[in-house]
Amino acid sequence: MKLSDFKFDVPKKLIALYPTDNRDESRLMVVHRKTGEIEHRTFKDILEYFGEGDVFVTNDTKVFPARLYGNKEKTGAKIEVFLLRELNPELRLWDVLVDPARKIRVGNKLYFGDSDLVAEVIDNTTSRGRTIRFLFDGNEEEFQKTIDSLGETPLLKEFIERKIEPEDRDRYQTVFAKNVGAVAAPTAGLHFTPQLLKRLELKGVEVTPITLHVGLGTFRQVDVEDLTKHKMDSENYDIPQKTVELVNEALDAKKRVVAVGTTSLKTVESSVTAGGRLKASNGWTDKFIIPPYDFKIANSLITNFHLPESTLLMTASAFGGYDLIMKAYKEAVKEKYRFFSYGDAMLIL
Repeated sequence: MKLSDFKFDVPKKLIALYPTDNRDESRLMVVHRKTGEIEHRTFKDILEYFGEGDVFVTNDTKVFPARLYGNKEKTGAKIEVFLLRELNPELRLWDVLVDPARKIRVGNKLYFGDSDLVAEVIDNTTSRGRTIRFLFDGNEEEFQKTIDSLGETPLLKEFIERKIEPEDRDRYQTVFAKNVGAVAAPTAGLHFTPQLLKRLELKGVEVTPITLHVGLGTFRQVDVEDLTKHKMDSENYDIPQKTVELVNEALDAKKRVVAVGTTSLKTVESSVTAGGRLKASNGWTDKFIIPPYDFKIANSLITNFHLPESTLLMTASAFGGYDLIMKAYKEAVKEKYRFFSYGDAMLIL
């Protein structure tokens, strides 16, 4: 498929700037692959579609406040540093993006707030990318607390055009968030509440985690028309044995295995046995799922409404079928569904 196959217009007013007041009261579009039927519901109605023995696979990654603001030594110029991934905890080496990049060279030191946190630039990686080493006298716990206090919730400001607010720190985490490491939320999980999870449990639905630390590469603009030439950034993942057992039991019993988000979907499809079952593993995945694709594990998907030409839209289209999903997106625009991280949800059955 080609990049231009995923081009369509989304009015700017449909990109959600804020989440719904209650997580489970987002709108929910239900797309039936077998019949092509499209329903318009509320997210908590998801209970009606699942029952005893079905399994929801959720991503329990936790977003950390990855955007820091500092000042360059001598000139005092304000610099934004976006933490991408920790390369070496002992040396406190990080891959980051800096802005404005033209002002940041190897050897520069950056100072953050009134704290004792200083960083030295030690390498260039891309046009905006740098490797930095934090200079900090405290222990690891104190270092993480300092990052947490200085950092800002990493909403993608190029799409959500407003100031970050204190409420974002909680609202941009899913109720599953446990393992720190993501720079963007697995947004399908943002619609769940403890009450909804309890009601799913009472229906006999199992909810089980994987971890995939979402990186910015998920949102990186695709700049090649031939999608087979696009390279995804690698993201760290872990699939525990308990999740494997629950998923494979559900598959054997011909129950629904629901990937909560394209991150969960990508993760389980990255670790499949020759017999078409899930296996426990951990490591890095750069899997890029585009149509056509033969899914081995998940047979249902919960996902948000994604932006045109995004890798997330391509993965959702692979799951739901290109023609049906593009039809659903056309209807979503017409019905004024809300798009992107804080937007509404789609259930593909």
